[in-house]
Amino acid sequence: MASSDSTPSVTISAPLALKKENITPVGSKIAELNESRAELLNRIQGLKQDMQNWRSKLDTQVKVYRDELTDLKKTLNVEVEQLRTEFQELRSTLHQQHEDVAASLRDLGLQDVSEGAKEAEEPEVEGKEEEMQTPPPIKANGKEVEN
Repeated sequence: MASSDSTPSVTISAPLALKKENITPVGSKIAELNESRAELLNRIQGLKQDMQNWRSKLDTQVKVYRDELTDLKKTLNVEVEQLRTEFQELRSTLHQQHEDVAASLRDLGLQDVSEGAKEAEEPEVEGKEEEMQTPPPIKANGKEVEN
């Protein structure tokens, strides 16, 4: 029976040997994967930190630009208001000068400047109308001759 005992032990030890050979590469693969996982986690952590820093810088820049735009808007509004005031003053001055000139002309017995300007334009229009009219018929011996 010794021979029968030895035969099964060879068959039993062969699968254990195969399992040990298979276990060793799996163990090294697990170790490699764990190492790779740790590296990837470190990279992800670094990228998260970079992203956080980038967002912080971006928020700072946005705040600075908003502040600058707010200042520019205030400055522009002040300048626009100054221009409005200046134009209103100019309009008032011009209106007053126009009234003064009109009053002076009335005092002198002359017509208003605006009326004079209208009359100055009217003769040109009348002259053009006269050119467009047909000439009067020509009379020969007191009788009208048709053209």
